[in-house]
Amino acid sequence: MARETNPKPRVGVPYRTRKEELTGEFARIEKYIEAVRHAGGEPVVISLGLSAAHLDRLAQTLDALLLPGSPADVEPSRFGAARHPKAADPDPHRERTDFALLEHSLEGQKPVLAICYGIQSLNVFLGGTLIQDIPSELATSIEHDGDEEKHQREAFHSARIDPESRLAKLAGAGDVRVNSSHHQSVLEPGKDLRIVSRAPDGVIEAVEWTGGANWVMGVQWHPERMVGDDALARALFRDLVVSAAARKSFARV
Repeated sequence: MARETNPKPRVGVPYRTRKEELTGEFARIEKYIEAVRHAGGEPVVISLGLSAAHLDRLAQTLDALLLPGSPADVEPSRFGAARHPKAADPDPHRERTDFALLEHSLEGQKPVLAICYGIQSLNVFLGGTLIQDIPSELATSIEHDGDEEKHQREAFHSARIDPESRLAKLAGAGDVRVNSSHHQSVLEPGKDLRIVSRAPDGVIEAVEWTGGANWVMGVQWHPERMVGDDALARALFRDLVVSAAARKSFARV
């Protein structure tokens, strides 16, 4: 048997949108790539234009999955809702890719970290629903849609973490400060997802998988933009990679 030449866990990262992939807009996804690399993993950028067979073959080579944010919104018919006037256009290429990778990862008990759009995609894949537009559907004084691209700044707010959660083991006790750049969020959690963090206004900020021992975490904020000065952000990527490495070692036995 040939010896493995690359011991680093391979972490699949789909492009944020098909449009960004085709136009070569790499800057936004690069933050995720660097966060994975800094945590000790090997990031694998995944095209949103692969055939089902090609995507399946690639998925077999991955040790973990990272679902990034996106300016798109999940197609609301996927969770039984009519489209809200404030909803952004969906990206069917991203949805198809996410759902195929999630099916493979959950069946294969591979770690998953789902960020912003990613947590929404994960939730809908598991049968959950979404708030389609927080400003118009929820009376809140918290600025959730602090769009860095539009406003050249980030919004931050506190989030309370369930002390019994895996996330709490990474974050420590008490509230945490998270950045906020979204107008949608989880409404009803999908099958085997547990709410482990909320903002002060009740918006769901994080979920964890309860369907088995697999490491699956979804966060509504953007830890990839906070790794330089935030311990929890670094811990999230590190725990993803460590969990992937542990599963990879076990699979070789």
